[in-house]
Amino acid sequence: MLKLLFIGLLSTSCTLFRGASGDQGIEGTVLSAGGNRMPAPGMKRSAPKDGIRAVVYVFELTNISQVDRVDQTPYYKAIHTRMVQQIDTDDKGHFSVLLPTGHYSVFTKKGDLFYASRMDEKNNIAPVEVLPGEMTKVQCWVESDHKPVY
Repeated sequence: MLKLLFIGLLSTSCTLFRGASGDQGIEGTVLSAGGNRMPAPGMKRSAPKDGIRAVVYVFELTNISQVDRVDQTPYYKAIHTRMVQQIDTDDKGHFSVLLPTGHYSVFTKKGDLFYASRMDEKNNIAPVEVLPGEMTKVQCWVESDHKPVY
């Protein structure tokens, strides 16, 4: 049974879900965000159907004060916390990584820049909590070459 956790801002790079499992860590899918993402009356936003091949980066919980940010964008030149894991997705964008319990930040990459747009109320970037015996499920986004419009 999954329950949706609402954390962060409207513009998300990773969306969190909770599910019980024998292992603990983070699992999910990376999707491409592009095109018109602006909600409008009577129109449904189309969700990407397939994930994409990407690299997911798990860092120690990272605050906005611990990165070199590109202007006011969700792109980061450098992250000044320890990288815990780097995971390649499969062809459909799926990934899974076992981790100790704790708090982490999850990023993807666009070129040489890290990408994550969701923050919590303390300005921690793309926070994910790993609980004992549970896999935290996330949907991550990478911005496509066709920039999304919100």
